[in-house]
Amino acid sequence: MPDSTDSDVRSEAVQRRRMTVALVLSAALLGVAAVVIGAVTGGDAEAGSSTPTDGATTPSATGTATPRAAPAAPPAPAAVDTFDRNAHSLDDPASIWVVVNRDRALNPIDYVPDDLVDVPVAHTWDPQLRQEASAALVSMFEAAANEAGLYLASNSAYRSYDTQVGLYGDGSDPTTAPPGHSEHQTGLGIDIGTEGGCTFECMEDSPEGQWLRDNAYRFGFLLRYPADKVDVTGYPHEAWHYRYIGAELATRMRETGYTTLEEFFELTG
Repeated sequence: MPDSTDSDVRSEAVQRRRMTVALVLSAALLGVAAVVIGAVTGGDAEAGSSTPTDGATTPSATGTATPRAAPAAPPAPAAVDTFDRNAHSLDDPASIWVVVNRDRALNPIDYVPDDLVDVPVAHTWDPQLRQEASAALVSMFEAAANEAGLYLASNSAYRSYDTQVGLYGDGSDPTTAPPGHSEHQTGLGIDIGTEGGCTFECMEDSPEGQWLRDNAYRFGFLLRYPADKVDVTGYPHEAWHYRYIGAELATRMRETGYTTLEEFFELTG
């Protein structure tokens, strides 16, 4: 039978081995835990030093916060041109945009507007215009008086084909249009002077003439024969002759720098 002493020795040895294994396992587990903790804390530190994605500032080298650049503003949308050049005919004599000059006759040549009305303004000869033009003229004369203390008058408005025949005569007057080629015959053209008696050339340097050059477009009127466009219109400069074309077109021409219907509608040449 085994000696009891040997049995005790073997039992003690087994216990020592078990303790050694337990110590080794504990050390191993502690090492793994240290690695994991280091990885976690290191990752947090690294994440903390990265560039913020949702903050308003970024740490600088000196530790102060540097404001982030504001995002660039989006470009303004391109302007859309809504002006319709085909809104009215350039050939129909009843159109407020009809273009008539030495080369472009009315059709029919003896055209008579069907909506002529007497214009209730100061005048030399009883003026008539088409209804729309008459209303605009009255508003313009009232504005000149109320805004600037200037008092305008009509010198000549609608003239019929037959009247133009008599005025034209032998054609020696370069300011007089041939019959059938006159803006006065459209019921949209008017010669404007002052209640004080200024009629034609004096309008060039008068306060009334200057006011009209600055403001007539607001009411739909155009200075029809500018001094620098004789070769375009075919007529000498007339500081007194205005033509109703409607506020939309008059304003558009003002904005774009065009001073003649021929150039705006590309009818030159």
